[in-house]
Amino acid sequence: MLKVGLFGIGLDTYWDQFEGLLDRLMGYQSEVKSLLETHDVEVVDTGMVDNPFKAKQSAMIFSAEDVDCIFLFISTYALSQNVLPIAQKVKVPVIVLNLQPVKAIDYKKFNGMGDRGKMTGEWLAHCQSCVAPELSSVFNRAGIDFYLISGYLQEDYVASEISDYLVALKVVKGMRENRVGVMGHYYNGMLDVYSDLTQQSSTFGNHFEIIEFGMLKKLRDEVGKEDIENKIEDFRIEFKVSTDCDSNELIRAAKTAVALDKLVEHYQLGSLAYYYEGNGDTGCQDIVTSLIPGLTLLTGKNVPVAGEYEIKNVQAMKMLDLMGVGGSFSEFYAMDFEEDIMLLGHDGPAHFSIAEGKVGLVPLPVYHGKPGKGLSIQMEVKNGPVTLLSVAHNRDGEIFLICAEGASVSGDTLQIGNTNSRYKFPIPIRDFIDKWSLAGPSHHCAIGMGHKAAQLKKLAQLLKIKLLQIC
Repeated sequence: MLKVGLFGIGLDTYWDQFEGLLDRLMGYQSEVKSLLETHDVEVVDTGMVDNPFKAKQSAMIFSAEDVDCIFLFISTYALSQNVLPIAQKVKVPVIVLNLQPVKAIDYKKFNGMGDRGKMTGEWLAHCQSCVAPELSSVFNRAGIDFYLISGYLQEDYVASEISDYLVALKVVKGMRENRVGVMGHYYNGMLDVYSDLTQQSSTFGNHFEIIEFGMLKKLRDEVGKEDIENKIEDFRIEFKVSTDCDSNELIRAAKTAVALDKLVEHYQLGSLAYYYEGNGDTGCQDIVTSLIPGLTLLTGKNVPVAGEYEIKNVQAMKMLDLMGVGGSFSEFYAMDFEEDIMLLGHDGPAHFSIAEGKVGLVPLPVYHGKPGKGLSIQMEVKNGPVTLLSVAHNRDGEIFLICAEGASVSGDTLQIGNTNSRYKFPIPIRDFIDKWSLAGPSHHCAIGMGHKAAQLKKLAQLLKIKLLQIC
């Protein structure tokens, strides 16, 4: 669970001058806390920080609680000296909430109060924006990254911005805790797919576990008959198993799927990139031609798997999975200029949780571009808004994100035992494929449900990398 810090800031001189002001502002802070708690996060609230002593105490609490970020609520004018020490000591993202209690001051009611002392107290309850520039100046000069949300309590925009940041923070934390298995080797010659694991770890904070293919072979050799039968039952529950599927092929795939589950458990994997051909080893070839059903089950159960050793793309898949929107392995298949749509799909594992209906399990007489034959899946992504995401790096070695928002639409697809869906974008497909390609991704991308560019933008900010949105 994400753990976030919360504190308000104000000026202690005001409390004796304006009766009831502190209680009123603390009430507003309570609203902020309640809003945060609706997102299934633990909130560490240190109350009102209005002098340097409370600032030091808050910093110690946040550090001891190991919070993942801090929400700073500007309740009224406050001194920046009470904020800087907290940001310097805790060293986590700081999200500044410049939130008025209402959309606008009721000027007639305000001016009708008559008592200028009461009027000043009323104004101070709406004086949040006064300190936003001061904090920004100090943070910028101190080299502290921060994020600012301006608005008013109960505003949909504010709720959406906070929600997006919390989602992005959960993804950042999930990526740091993710153990990525890499098993086998790259598909020979796919230069765009080759990755720098050190740079990936430095950017996303995850661990890479380099796994020998022989480990999967060993685990598979130990699989018993009962485990195979249980896994075949899983296939029948999760997939629409074609009557053309040979019983021996189901047994082969189930045996491999059980071994994959044990591999994930053994290494505590949160995602996996793989590719292997097993030339000259019939035992290995038996495994590599029976992987797809088991890997699809893993992907749909929050352990995304990318084929062709596509490490960059499994990172993108994991990010979308952590957002709860899927993250299916895909590539561009064809352009349809008559209907102005793109066809995207891929062989191998897919994220069955975002499928339109049950995923089909079908036999393939040949794995195109790869050795052997076996079972594969036939799947379409649910119709509705989608986001494409790619992890890329440029000539300077910088890792960045590329995304595009579009829609999965109904219509004819290619029934070739792959994932395959039709996508429409807000710009013509000719412009889309040009802009996407020129941005410099590999030829793979991850697909998730919903329009998530706003959340991805905040994720990129938190990771301190660039995001290029195509549309």
